[in-house]
Amino acid sequence: MEKKYFADTVLMVRPSYFRYNIETASNNKFQKKSEEEIESIQEKAVQEFNFMVSALEANNINVIVEESDPIHQCPDAVFPNNWISLHEDGTLITYPMFAPARRKERNAEIITRLQERFHYTKHIALENFESKNIFLEGTGSMVFDRENKLVFACRSPRTDESILQEFCKATSFRPIVFDSFDSNGDAIYHTNVMMAMGHDFAVICLSSIRDDEQRYDVISNLENAGKEILDITFEQMNQFAGNMLELKNTNDEYVFVMSNAAYQSLTKNQLDFLRSRTKILPVSIPTIETIGGGSARCMMAEVMKPE
Repeated sequence: MEKKYFADTVLMVRPSYFRYNIETASNNKFQKKSEEEIESIQEKAVQEFNFMVSALEANNINVIVEESDPIHQCPDAVFPNNWISLHEDGTLITYPMFAPARRKERNAEIITRLQERFHYTKHIALENFESKNIFLEGTGSMVFDRENKLVFACRSPRTDESILQEFCKATSFRPIVFDSFDSNGDAIYHTNVMMAMGHDFAVICLSSIRDDEQRYDVISNLENAGKEILDITFEQMNQFAGNMLELKNTNDEYVFVMSNAAYQSLTKNQLDFLRSRTKILPVSIPTIETIGGGSARCMMAEVMKPE
């Protein structure tokens, strides 16, 4: 049986209480406040979510849709990739979250349903690190190259290197750690807004890695892993051109999911580069990415099925 490094199934959580989260805005520079009525924002977010689910399913990607818990009222529940990751060796991992409001997103019922359906036999709970006030926010903090067992991570208030080392010990991934800054000099809060991993390519904002040695280390690790690099600008990164996810659908085709904003920011040459390697699937999620500060990749937790 051929080993799968890209998921054909994703977990998505329909938002029931979507709005601007002041707790996360302190270090998520992608969030923008809106004067629009909360009810209108919520309605648009659900519409965008539903359209994205339909677009994925139309491209032969399985979507497990869970509902966010209306009792806990989690503004960022639409971004489940930060609190859970699912691995092909049967491991399910839950993560420590920076914002107290986001810790309520970890949902025991969703975890149980996934364990029963896909037979995850091991649960690594890293959320105990919250008591030490240090964090690692899942595949927001970490970008995986599953085939080569590499994990790329930029340090930030939401990505603590000591927890990353714990993750690597438990999973046998090798960490490549670096510092990444936006054009204003602020630390980038999540690695997955400045880079995305494809099967034979990587999209990355190299200018955000200011240290020459660190940049060289990232480039050489990507090249040694057989990845051709598509370098994006700060402006493109700000349009979420780093926040993309490659999946492999049930027809065994690569599908690269991104937002319309990300798609429209790319040049013809960049799009040609991607189209020669994968199918591009843009989705329209302007409300979610503007107010939530996360884009298409953040809305999907890959369901890697135990072999």
